[in-house]
Amino acid sequence: MRLSVIVTGATGMVGEGVLHECLQSHEVERVLVLNRKPCGVQHPKLTEIVHSSFHDLKPIEQQLSGYNACFFCLGVSSVGMTEAAYRQVTYDLTMHVASTLVRLNPDMVFTYVTGMHTDSTEKGKSMWARVKGKTENDLMKLPFNAAYMFRPGYIHPTPGLHNVHKYYKYMTWLYPALRRLFPKYALTLRELGQAMIHAAMDVPDQRILEVPDIVRLATGKQG
Repeated sequence: MRLSVIVTGATGMVGEGVLHECLQSHEVERVLVLNRKPCGVQHPKLTEIVHSSFHDLKPIEQQLSGYNACFFCLGVSSVGMTEAAYRQVTYDLTMHVASTLVRLNPDMVFTYVTGMHTDSTEKGKSMWARVKGKTENDLMKLPFNAAYMFRPGYIHPTPGLHNVHKYYKYMTWLYPALRRLFPKYALTLRELGQAMIHAAMDVPDQRILEVPDIVRLATGKQG
């Protein structure tokens, strides 16, 4: 099977890294990037749609069918946001995009980047973790072929890419020690992208993937 992939969030660090892996992969036949501003990447198998509002996809719906995977990498920090505002740009936006895509592509595999310590009970003290937990839970209820929740910790950036968070330049030198001492908390952006591709290709049973699961899946191994 060859993958036809939709990628969101390609103007951010995670999305750019996942897009990079898709463009390098022989398993990925074509990629549609859905952005609110141009990502600045050009490639023979890449198509880009710049659309201002992910809460209203009707004007571009006809261009969103015919895909069998979505790598949803769009996200914002909750710092300084009220729960209502964070929910709107996290839960509401994600569910609208996912509901549209599953209606147009019922055989799609949907992968969603959340975060370590996401709260599946939706009842904890951490606001962002509750909102992410509800987003995860409701995504897994949609009738996709499969939906995977990726919960990375520290993500080591891919060399040569552009959208790296500023503070990472002060942390990258620590990565070898972090990976050795705390392997449950650190992975590379390349591993994250490779694991998404393998999830879409192989459709493993496990739906919520923590760092060790993502690293293992990146090698093509399950369980």
